[in-house]
Amino acid sequence: MTSETSARAYEDRRGEPAEPVVRPTEQDEVAAAGSELLGGPMGRWAWGAGHWLTPVRVIALVAIGMFALGMAQKAPCYDWAWFRGVNSQYTHACYSDIPHLYVGRGFADDLVPYFDRLNGDMDYLEYPVLTGLFMEVASWLTPSGGSMQHREQMYWMVNAGMLMACTAVIAVCVARTHRRRPWDALLVALAPAFALTATINWDLFAIALTAAAMLMWSRSRPLAFGIFIGLATAAKLYPVLLLGPLLFLCWRAGKWREYGVAVFGAAASWLAVNVPVMLLAPEGWKKFYTFSQERSVDFGSFWLIISQRTGKSLDVDMVNNLATLLMVLLCAGIAALTLTAPRRPRFAQLAFLVVAAFILTNKVYSPQYVLWLIPLAALARPRWRDFLIWQAGEVVYFLGIWMYLAYTMSGEKHQGLPPEGYQLAIAAHLLATLYLCAVIVRDIMMPERDVVRRDGSDDPSGGVLDGAGDVFVLGQAAHPPRHAAPLVEGPRVEWGKGQPGT
Repeated sequence: MTSETSARAYEDRRGEPAEPVVRPTEQDEVAAAGSELLGGPMGRWAWGAGHWLTPVRVIALVAIGMFALGMAQKAPCYDWAWFRGVNSQYTHACYSDIPHLYVGRGFADDLVPYFDRLNGDMDYLEYPVLTGLFMEVASWLTPSGGSMQHREQMYWMVNAGMLMACTAVIAVCVARTHRRRPWDALLVALAPAFALTATINWDLFAIALTAAAMLMWSRSRPLAFGIFIGLATAAKLYPVLLLGPLLFLCWRAGKWREYGVAVFGAAASWLAVNVPVMLLAPEGWKKFYTFSQERSVDFGSFWLIISQRTGKSLDVDMVNNLATLLMVLLCAGIAALTLTAPRRPRFAQLAFLVVAAFILTNKVYSPQYVLWLIPLAALARPRWRDFLIWQAGEVVYFLGIWMYLAYTMSGEKHQGLPPEGYQLAIAAHLLATLYLCAVIVRDIMMPERDVVRRDGSDDPSGGVLDGAGDVFVLGQAAHPPRHAAPLVEGPRVEWGKGQPGT
């Protein structure tokens, strides 16, 4: 049986799992306790496999519902706080870039992104090309009549509708990436930080493309994976990072052809989107890259804590160099972990680690950046306790940044969170992210602790890597034990069928 035929064997003709679905309430204590709100774990009266309300559809509906709650949370800003006084949008924690940039980046005046120079604090749009197109399409769909406030409100509503569609795509892709574990995508659908930050900016567009890429890789379609990664990188820079850990996974498994096809697809799709703008509007096209380099130390980073605690402004070039060095060192550590782990790590685990490394070392952490990690976290460590610990830290940061901005904008009144309190909020975000990274690294070094592998699975989102033998390893990985350590409960976890050198 070919790998493609084997992949199809997992699904029935409607694309839903044909093998028994893993129920989190049977494996996760927090999920079991939470299910009591809905009547307890699934029992004899649950809908059967033939019911139209499949797990994927349930998850998509829940995700859309949570997105709608996030929109409702922005109601005070939508009604008045975006337009009447700067501080109110911070005290209500409902700020969004979208209505402000409708005017500030020329969309209200029908200026063409990257081609037309702006009149404000930015000479050109500072977003990648595909995100600029997303913003422009939303402006075309925005009614031109009425007051400017009404037009800004409509622009936010149009963008919210488009981002809601992205949310549904993310939920479906994550639910289908691990065929037997669709319910893990509820971590995405119910993530508090997802609902709170979904409409701050346009990140969900790139995340939807990245989620589609992960799904394509899990289906052993490297070219489609590469095309989606290239498009995602044309919308936001971070998705290109996924090609790094994939290189070392394919090196360990000897899947050079598949990796080459993926890189070719990524390069081709990125160039197809960027080259026309690069040639016709070079100054506008490069603004995103020059802005990222020239940007000073900003909100949410540990660099800001250092700057505030020392009372000194950090040199931008020095921070750029140090952040790059730290990122390179962390990526080297991830590469070493990939090649020396007793069992080849799962792709989703390494994808989370490399994006988290970028976030932790970056000189800015906008609150919506948490969205980059949420789908990867659901695939890398689908345990509710650890996920909620991390989310708690991110919610603290979400509230902290707005209260800090309220403090800085309130003048002599000092209403809000002082710098010392904001530093604690940053620390909460950093420590929560490091905690989840540490748990994932532990799962890699002790694969018997990995809940995805407890049923004997290898890498459900690994595509061509799933069940493949190792051809290049380092250290103790060259002589792994035949079995992982036995679990207290559950089946004995077998190693992948391949051994080094096969």
